[in-house]
Amino acid sequence: QVQLTESGGGSVQAGGSLRLSCAVAVSGYTYRNYCLGWFRQAPETEREVIARIHTDGNTTYADSVKGRFTISKSNDANTLYLQMNSLKPEDTAMYSCAAEPIGSWPGGDWFCLSAPRADWRHWGQGTQVTVFS
Repeated sequence: QVQLTESGGGSVQAGGSLRLSCAVAVSGYTYRNYCLGWFRQAPETEREVIARIHTDGNTTYADSVKGRFTISKSNDANTLYLQMNSLKPEDTAMYSCAAEPIGSWPGGDWFCLSAPRADWRHWGQGTQVTVFS
C-alpha cells in the first residue's frame, strides 16, 4: 500500500518560488523501488505530467517547466520534492505527486521516465499553487 501526502502549496507572485513536498509511505515494498512523479491540473484541463524521477536519480521534465522546476528526492526521508522557480500565472494548478513500482513496465524500468498519466496508479490528494501577476 502506498500513501502520498503533498504539502507546500500556496499563493505567490509571478517570478517567485515555491517548494512542494510529497511524503511517501509504503508498506510491503521499499520506497526506493518506486518511480516518482509530479503532475498538475488546471481548471478545465487534463492532468499533465511535469516531472519524473527514476530510482537511479535520472529525471525528465515537461517542456513547459524545463529549466525552472527541479524534481528531487530524499532517500533517507522518504520525501519527494519539486522546487519551482520563476513561477508564471500559467503555472497555477493543483499539483499532485504519484508513484508507480519501477518494475511495472514490461519493456524495462527506463519507461518510468516517459510514463504517461495513465500508467500511474498511486496518487496524493494534491496541493494548490496559485501564481498571481
